[in-house]
Amino acid sequence: MTNFDVIIVGAGIAGSSAAFHLAENSSLKILLIDKNNVSSGASGLNAGHISSTGLGNNPDMQSYLTHGSLEIFKSFQIDRGYDIEFRQSGSLSVIQTEEQYKFNLTNVLSLKSKDLNVDLISAKQAKSIEPDINDNMEGYIYYPLRAQADPVKSTNAFAKEAIKLGAKLKTNEEVTNILYKNDNTYEVITKNNQYSSNKLIIATGAWSNKLFQSLELDIPIIPVRGQMWSSKSLPPSIFTAISATQSSYDWSIKNTDDENNPPDLTHIKGERITRHLYGRQRKNGEIIFGGDRENVGFTDKLDFNGIESNKNHVSELFPFISRIEIDRAWSGFMPFSIDGKPIIGKIPRYKNLYIVSGLASSGFGRGPMAGKYISEIVLTDHSPNILKDAEPSRFDQLN
Repeated sequence: MTNFDVIIVGAGIAGSSAAFHLAENSSLKILLIDKNNVSSGASGLNAGHISSTGLGNNPDMQSYLTHGSLEIFKSFQIDRGYDIEFRQSGSLSVIQTEEQYKFNLTNVLSLKSKDLNVDLISAKQAKSIEPDINDNMEGYIYYPLRAQADPVKSTNAFAKEAIKLGAKLKTNEEVTNILYKNDNTYEVITKNNQYSSNKLIIATGAWSNKLFQSLELDIPIIPVRGQMWSSKSLPPSIFTAISATQSSYDWSIKNTDDENNPPDLTHIKGERITRHLYGRQRKNGEIIFGGDRENVGFTDKLDFNGIESNKNHVSELFPFISRIEIDRAWSGFMPFSIDGKPIIGKIPRYKNLYIVSGLASSGFGRGPMAGKYISEIVLTDHSPNILKDAEPSRFDQLN
């Protein structure tokens, strides 16, 4: 059996970031382990949006996670020299109806009062940023700080830097069981090996609950299927990160309360309640979009009606999209907590057991800072007050 100070299960964006930050700030013996490859889950399947409106004059947890992650991505590209295709491109979110405009006017004014970086702009102004965008719209929200990067390259960069700093990486090793020993250590068992550690971080995203069941814990994480599609490589046509305000407006007016579902889904009980959209054009020319969020368990069969609905939505913003063909489509599972908030911190029932999960549909854009936070909690045994809404102790079954 090989002994480590810290074992991190899950080499997605949060787990790889945790490994890097632990290795950078300590001499601990660290193991990062994954059942597949680095970034093989949701961390490598998303569109690569990095959302930030800055810290403003009264930053909350969301601000720290998003803006902190933005700065970490930027540092990896510029200071550490990793080509993760980072680009602080800004972002446009389309407003398509008068009702959406009134709703977003209130929201934008509220954000600006907090000194956050966001503007409500006209369709003509949007067209000066995105020449091919539809100017027959009510308006657009412009987020100048938002950025984009390649998810696979980014996640691998964190893992590579962690290894460079002394961490060990094991891939294609599925953890089949976890034992908590009398001496307060953990035995992590795979099909081929056994590892022990004093501290254990679970960063397995949508699969978190399955793994925690080894320790008789019920983590309130629900796997939510997301769907994506992409074109073949095309000439540069979309320059910012793109989204739409329809879903946020619909979620504000529709009663979607359901004790079996997390908030902000596009479907409830199999019925569509809204259209959600986000995407961009990658450096290689692929146009990539998605948005559906549906609680169907670990069912990865594609809903092609959903793919077509999303492509039609994109075509309303960029009419040329209606003339291109879908080259490929795929799905992945996002870790939504039942209350919609992240779960970052120490599990009270066990000694030195930690979780970083529940980052929902924004896992890529919030993962680097979430990984940094969990590393700091491991090293200091202290959770900052900014993470109080992410505390695992808010769930009775974990105490």
